Amino acid sequence: MTAPSPTRAELRAIVDSVDAPDVVMALSQDGHRTVVTGGTGPAGARGARLHAPAPAHTPACARADLRFEVGSVTKTFTALLLATLAHQRVLGFSDRLSALLPPPVPPHARRDAITLFHLATHTSGLPRLPWSVYLQPRGRFHANPFAHSTQPRMLGAFARCRPRSTPGTRWHYSNFGVALLGPALARATGTPFTDLMATHVLGPLGLADTTLTGPYDHRDALGHDLTGDEACPPFAPGGWAAAGAVRATPGDLLTYLEALLAPGSHAPLADALRYVQEPLLRRGRHREHTHTIGWFQHTSEHGPFFFHSGATPGQEAFLAFRPSTGTALVALANRRYPPAATLQQSTYNLLA
Repeated sequence: MTAPSPTRAELRAIVDSVDAPDVVMALSQDGHRTVVTGGTGPAGARGARLHAPAPAHTPACARADLRFEVGSVTKTFTALLLATLAHQRVLGFSDRLSALLPPPVPPHARRDAITLFHLATHTSGLPRLPWSVYLQPRGRFHANPFAHSTQPRMLGAFARCRPRSTPGTRWHYSNFGVALLGPALARATGTPFTDLMATHVLGPLGLADTTLTGPYDHRDALGHDLTGDEACPPFAPGGWAAAGAVRATPGDLLTYLEALLAPGSHAPLADALRYVQEPLLRRGRHREHTHTIGWFQHTSEHGPFFFHSGATPGQEAFLAFRPSTGTALVALANRRYPPAATLQQSTYNLLA
């Protein structure tokens, strides 16, 4: 039976159900794109307003052209970068993390056994976040927990941590682990992480409207707090760029997913694009949860599909694609609480 394609009406229903100033649903079906936008706030340029008003001549930016913070969806970009460097033999999946980080890293059996593969697959034994992040003063519920988490502090937290389990034996989602790929890949190649991403992933895929760094301007969606009324400062990932720094337009995110749907069309990255879709481990009581290097994979009657969600203190994102039907979905909103369940679950349901 042929899988039904999500309709514009279904996309519109999701957009209208999310209480956020700006909401975007973007669909690619066999390369044909449909974008539906909406929201409770006035459409236009608001990205730079938090710091300074935009010049009078600055044109309004349509919601479909805004760059949104995608939070943990960044991890899929980092996984693709790692796979690319590994397939180019610049480094190896089995390279030990402790050997790639600046000394001193005190010896510890479990810590010394962590590899780059363990970090990318959330099997390092590291916690979701180190205690140093939880102990940061935040002041407000939506404040950025990484505001003071510089790379030296993150590396210091790693040097003090004791993995909960032997690396490779247990899956446990870890922002900490993926974030450590940033300094590890940078040290292994002698190139800053953001430059590596631009050279090996963003550039080859043609993602000109995707970035991991500032400055922020009228093209950037402005995040909002749980009330939807108060603006959040732009997300500053500190030393955690590899786990949550990406900002991208809906169009670039569809281009990214379309590359995953058609790896052979992107010769420099073809092997890596295929590899990040390979099932690597299963977990759950009935082994119902499948993981690749960077993506979650679930089953449906029309074939397996891949997905990842993300959030910053003021924004939400959900990306999904199903190779068997050539379908890719992007869902974005610039208010995190409480629309996550509506935005992410509704988008998931379109494929599941």
